[in-house]
Amino acid sequence: MAVDLFLPCAAGAETFLADECKRVLGAKTRLLTARGGVTVEGDEPAAMALNLESRLAQRVLWPLAQGAYRHEHDLYDIARSVRWTDWITPQQTLRVETTAQRSPLRSLNFATLRIKDAVCDAIREVRGERPSVDTRAPDLPLALHLTPTHATLYVDSSGEPLFKRGWRDARAAGRDVTGEAPLKETLAAAMLAAAGWHGRAEDGALLDPCCGAGTIAIEAAQMACAIAPGLERRFAFERLAPWRDQLGAWRELREAARARIHASAVPIFAGDVSFRMTDFAARNAERAGVARAIEFKTADALQRLPPAERGVLVLNPPYGERIGAKGRGTRPAHGGGSGASAREDFEGGGTPASFFADLASHWKRHYAGWTAWVLSPEMKLPSLMRLKESQRVPMWNGPIECRLFRFDMVAGSARR
Repeated sequence: MAVDLFLPCAAGAETFLADECKRVLGAKTRLLTARGGVTVEGDEPAAMALNLESRLAQRVLWPLAQGAYRHEHDLYDIARSVRWTDWITPQQTLRVETTAQRSPLRSLNFATLRIKDAVCDAIREVRGERPSVDTRAPDLPLALHLTPTHATLYVDSSGEPLFKRGWRDARAAGRDVTGEAPLKETLAAAMLAAAGWHGRAEDGALLDPCCGAGTIAIEAAQMACAIAPGLERRFAFERLAPWRDQLGAWRELREAARARIHASAVPIFAGDVSFRMTDFAARNAERAGVARAIEFKTADALQRLPPAERGVLVLNPPYGERIGAKGRGTRPAHGGGSGASAREDFEGGGTPASFFADLASHWKRHYAGWTAWVLSPEMKLPSLMRLKESQRVPMWNGPIECRLFRFDMVAGSARR
């Protein structure tokens, strides 16, 4: 049955996601790009393929019901229009997550409760029992989205968000060993898409000199090795009745994805000033199945020489010990400044601004012919680096508005 699937993504990645959907489902796929995601016409096999192959989508949402609303009782009526016995049994569990855009409702928690009540009441009327709620690993994850006038109810066919590829160390609990929140895989994929780097030999070498947990390099290596991002994880649709007769096709889809994996044809380099972070990233790459595709090296970004004559630098520079020169040390900032540059200060009078100026000078001396893509919430980064950007792509890192700046490196000066 063909429906209008909705694939949410990070703001700024919508056009890249639309291109990806056409690569996965075919060039003639009907889709509509909107702020925050892409609507794609597809059926159950399409939803399976998108869950397996999409690097940019956050989830694959299957629509159930929609309608106008003015208060929470309208939401209850919208949810009761669904034949819930086709989706869930009393022995299974559910969860409802609600998002809203200028909704007039006073309590989104109450809106969530009314959807849950509608599902449980409908099941109890038919089966005499009701399902229970599981907020961590439900059998039926539901997503309610509210605009100022309309409500749409979806089944989240993904379950866990798609940025969870399955290779991160569970003990890290979503945070890298420095305690800093790691870059999400979906945002790393969006950075690579914006850079036009797809893991082909003609794309050239890739280097992340501030790799942290290794997310950018690992995502790039999986692309270069044709490893489907969802190959090593499970999805909610595998437990749902509408996909029950599709599980044979699902196994074939996974087997075909495994069969196409090959060695990388393009060199990928990564490293960090911190030995601890470089080791952590290398272990992540091992779990992701791409340890042989990435050359890791502990090195200061201000001193590291280019590993190839030409290539692409892609980085999301952090602040603190992972960005300072070896032996310099860092200490927390004590107020002052604004934005990301206020997060850390440097011993010996160094600042993030001086680091970026030094980094640009190093690139101009040694990386002529390379292209650098730098993600930063600092809108004045080109001025700090004394470089003229050739492109700036708006991107959001969670709630943080950023820009992905492109710098084309030439020998000598490229100042404003």
